[in-house]
Amino acid sequence: MKKSLLYCLAAASLALSFCFEKMPDAPASAGAPAPAVAEASLLSGLTDSDSPASPEPAKVAASRDSLAYGYYNQTLGLHLAHTENKSLLQTITDWIGTPYSYGANSRRGTDCSGFVTQVFHKVYGITLKRSSRSMFNTVQRVAKSDMKAGDLVFFSHGRGNIYHVGIYLKDGKFAHSATNGGVMISSLNQAYYHRNFYAAGRVAGTQGLPTDATPAETAALLSAAANTQLD
Repeated sequence: MKKSLLYCLAAASLALSFCFEKMPDAPASAGAPAPAVAEASLLSGLTDSDSPASPEPAKVAASRDSLAYGYYNQTLGLHLAHTENKSLLQTITDWIGTPYSYGANSRRGTDCSGFVTQVFHKVYGITLKRSSRSMFNTVQRVAKSDMKAGDLVFFSHGRGNIYHVGIYLKDGKFAHSATNGGVMISSLNQAYYHRNFYAAGRVAGTQGLPTDATPAETAALLSAAANTQLD
């Protein structure tokens, strides 16, 4: 009996000793979350739907623009300033190599006016009249020295007999669908086009409004753009 009591006391003493030895470790970790809790808290912070999405770094966007302009520069043979209308450049690039087909306006084949109408509809949302002569009657004439990307260039065999139209780009170059090669980039300085160049014209709504435009100027531009789209 005494031995049993001694054994019980010894066991109790060992248990108390173990507890007192482990107790000092508790304050050291007081206030620190358990590993599982801390991990859950971290994941919650990363996946919190209320946290704002990280914006795309400016350097990445600039790099993408640089690559795009570099591609257009090489494909179209232009010296770009990286401020040009990318939609216009991309659309024309997509059409390069399309074969010539009189009366058609698809990627399978197109004539000059068909190509121009498709590009303007895609880039500017403007529906132009179908023939080069009727297009000329709806544009605002601009001097050859004042041409900008998106202006139309018209060619004539003389006496206003307009037979061909293209889209001016830059550096004297324009995009058009030629009978001898389909959609391509040519230069106004080439002897044939220099000799037959007739006039340049700007379609209302392609250049946008200046930041200081008055309400009257805005209304005039919108009205001109609407009239341009009428047959």
